[in-house]
Amino acid sequence: MSNSDPAAESPESDGSEAAGIAADPVDDATDSVTVYSDYVCPFCYLGRQSLAEYRETRSEPLAVDWHPFDLRAGKRNPDGSIDHEADDGKDEDYYAQARENVRRLQEQYGVEMAQEIATDVDSLPAQVVSVHVKETAPEAWPAFDEAVFEALWRDGRDIGDREVLADLAADVEGLDADAVETALGDDDLRERVTGLFDAARERGITGVPTFAFDGHAARGAVPPEQLERLVEGA
Repeated sequence: MSNSDPAAESPESDGSEAAGIAADPVDDATDSVTVYSDYVCPFCYLGRQSLAEYRETRSEPLAVDWHPFDLRAGKRNPDGSIDHEADDGKDEDYYAQARENVRRLQEQYGVEMAQEIATDVDSLPAQVVSVHVKETAPEAWPAFDEAVFEALWRDGRDIGDREVLADLAADVEGLDADAVETALGDDDLRERVTGLFDAARERGITGVPTFAFDGHAARGAVPPEQLERLVEGA
């Protein structure tokens, strides 16, 4: 997200747009849109609302292949913690514009939110658990993914708190609270997740949300009709 980009959050963003990126493998049997996102990005939450609207209009299912992205990378210490005092170039004007853009999109998509930004929340624990769920219980992942987004943006909960994540997992069919402890206690998994952050940037992802399909992408909380054009070429 930048002042020039009303619907995407990124370290260096130049607007919601279509762009070419390196394509991910797609299951030939099912249409699948790749989504790069970070749970602490309000525009990722709003973009998921748009994607849900588009999916409801389709006669055929559209799978979601989620890839994590770390918006806090520039402020993250070697031990994984965040240095909240680090200068990331975002001033009060930046956040005022961000809040205005979130309010505009809330109205556009009819979404209620408990907060407009969440600068003090670290999504890394949630992303580690989400990758674990995606790999070990893929049928439960969509519900867990939605629960994490809603916990932060609808209910104002801290998704960096392992007890919050355990509560969320316990409420998802096919999961239990132990999944959180397993994931957060796995140092190799954490390292792989940070590798996924690097891989996203190597593919040319500079801002989130980014929706990718067949080598093309749309960045930002774009409307459903733009997602339709991306996927269907309409």
